[in-house]
Amino acid sequence: MHRTHTCGELRITDLGKTVTLSGWVQKSRDLGGMTFIDVRDRYGITQLTFNSEDDEALRSQARELGREYVIKVTGTVIERSSKNSKIPTGEIEIKVSNLEILNESKLPPFTIEDETDGGEDIRMKYRYLDIRRNPVKNSLLFRHKVAQEVRNYLSSLDFCEVETPYLIKSTPEGARDFIVPSRMNPGQFYALPQSPQTFKQLLMVGGLDKYFQIVKCFRDEDLRADRQPEFTQIDCEMSFVEQEDILNVFEGMTRHLLKNIHGIELEQFPRMTFDEAMRTYGNDKPDIRFGMKFGELNAVAQHKDFAIFNNAELVVGIAVPEAASYTRKQIDELTDWVKRPQVGASGMVYVKCEADGTFKSSVDKFYDQSDLAKWAEATGAKAGDLILVLSGPANKVRAQLSALRMELGNRLGLRKPDEFAPLWVIDFPLLEWDEDTERYHAMHHPFTSPKVEDMPLLDTDPGKVRANAYDLVLNGNEIGGGSIRIHDKDMQALMFKHLGFTPEQAQDQFGFLMNAFQYGAPPHGGLAFGLDRLVAILGGQETIRDFIAFPKNNSGRDVMIDAPATIAKEQLDELGLGIK
Repeated sequence: MHRTHTCGELRITDLGKTVTLSGWVQKSRDLGGMTFIDVRDRYGITQLTFNSEDDEALRSQARELGREYVIKVTGTVIERSSKNSKIPTGEIEIKVSNLEILNESKLPPFTIEDETDGGEDIRMKYRYLDIRRNPVKNSLLFRHKVAQEVRNYLSSLDFCEVETPYLIKSTPEGARDFIVPSRMNPGQFYALPQSPQTFKQLLMVGGLDKYFQIVKCFRDEDLRADRQPEFTQIDCEMSFVEQEDILNVFEGMTRHLLKNIHGIELEQFPRMTFDEAMRTYGNDKPDIRFGMKFGELNAVAQHKDFAIFNNAELVVGIAVPEAASYTRKQIDELTDWVKRPQVGASGMVYVKCEADGTFKSSVDKFYDQSDLAKWAEATGAKAGDLILVLSGPANKVRAQLSALRMELGNRLGLRKPDEFAPLWVIDFPLLEWDEDTERYHAMHHPFTSPKVEDMPLLDTDPGKVRANAYDLVLNGNEIGGGSIRIHDKDMQALMFKHLGFTPEQAQDQFGFLMNAFQYGAPPHGGLAFGLDRLVAILGGQETIRDFIAFPKNNSGRDVMIDAPATIAKEQLDELGLGIK
């Protein structure tokens, strides 16, 4: 056998045992008549010792080992004279009696250590080496633990894990599909699923009642640090439920994860409507670990001769705690930050709330102390705080102030990775207007049920119709979202009509689902968590790459295997895609 124990397993209680270990050479040290080798595997590091007085040939063999050589050693567990309290095996070492080189290694392009000298590009190219490093290895093990806890929780509630197809039909709604040509059906194409949405609804029609799947999904869209062209969802659906049932089940799952992974027990999650989230935080996934709620200032700022505010659709501010001491240089730097193209503000007004109760602002020429006191009241500012104010078109200025709020949260250390603040955002709009296509699109997807009381508005004011839709937000990130679905074929046909589908187009794209609804579809709804993002946040980070074994870069490329790549002309010809 290649090993009797792992490299992280042996302790002082194992003294005297004859053991066999296998792993990679982490480092070697040659000290006079002794040579020490650290051998590493997934489980830890164990020190090996070679003494020239015992076996000069064996020690000479050990001295020739390079970093990352794969070795197998047999020896006796002895007590270390110089103990290392930083590793679990630090009280023992192995006095080696036999050494076998299982495989040699080239010198790695970067050091396989927690603090490596390799940049991200080189580590992505040699990802299989990067995985040997503790930060990446532990992230992947953490992901496994989260996935196991998800399966345990859902299985305990009688959810059934079902696999759905990867080769499906392309649909026009949502992000761009990845397309797969069919050799057996020339001129026709599959699409890779953006989600298993229609299939999980069909499973409800099939009577499976409670479904889940940890499943790969694919979207051909622009990439960010927290977005990959292929990603993993915890996809779930339930029959004979209302919105409250789903919120309770998946709030329970999130509580289960926080308790079993971090030992944190939370009370019932707060809830906030979409409108309230936009009004008080400027986005639909607010980070509520800290304050700085928006204060709308139109009523108290548009009565003087300051034209910038008077001409604005919205004047809105936040109170930055204990920041009245900021210098003009610091405030100018923040002003420059919001004026960057990524944020897009035209400028910023500030008010310092002095300790003596007075105010000092950049607009003292236009506003007196009583005016500024009203600004402080509207933003919740106290003595010692700094009020920052933006103005402009309502939707744009809310997004700009939201970006500033999050940046300040980072700078002030208010977004602590070991604190968790979940939030349900509910009552989303059913539809949103697209200026380019000049028609409404489903804000979530076309199978989302409208609220019954808003149904009359579908014909008169569709933009005001609310959906039975909900998102679960954790630390300022959407980790899950879902809705109660339409289960009536007539209602689904009406929804397609409002989304601009002709009856023929709806039948062509979704006829299989509408046909299924004719055979007794139960009321149903569900939710999907983004596993990659959920794991990253639970792991104290917001970027997802280290929690994915083989991620793509910002251009959607796998630099390790050099994909995407061209394919042979013969293959293209077989697929009917030959280049003329």
